[in-house]
Amino acid sequence: MPTSPLLVEPFSQSHIPEMLDWFSNLEALVQWGGPGLSFPLEAGQLDAMMAETVGAEPGRSMFAGLVDGKLAGHAQVALDWQNGLGRLSRVAINPRMRGQGLAQPFLREVTSRFFANPAFERLELNVYTFNEAAIRTYRSLGFREEGVRRSSAKVGNARWDTAIYGLLRNEWN
Repeated sequence: MPTSPLLVEPFSQSHIPEMLDWFSNLEALVQWGGPGLSFPLEAGQLDAMMAETVGAEPGRSMFAGLVDGKLAGHAQVALDWQNGLGRLSRVAINPRMRGQGLAQPFLREVTSRFFANPAFERLELNVYTFNEAAIRTYRSLGFREEGVRRSSAKVGNARWDTAIYGLLRNEWN
């Protein structure tokens, strides 16, 4: 277990170098970030994501989980202001810190911050159906499976199924 509490703050430029070696192959990168990213993860890809975090109605929020001053987790929420919903995405725990029970408290805080904004009614996510650890964490936070998109992602020669989960404000409270 960590020696100090998990702290959550906005993801910043200073966190990028710590994260660049988290994904050792294309499959790991796609599992985290979806099929639109190129391997290896480079700072420019994260910079482009960060560019969407500014403005009165930003397109996304990015979060860093820190333990003992080190980057322990990363998560993003894509924001749909018109429909009052967010899409939790690109969730990862530092590979050197996995198995320490960090994912649930990190995502609990991210979810709390999302629902603290009264403009949002729904938080949803996509998760590959083989990612059982992530699914257990999402379910423990109250997310409900709403369906499966079969063969929805092509990764190399493989096809992956994607489960869709949702959580409503009244279910979170």
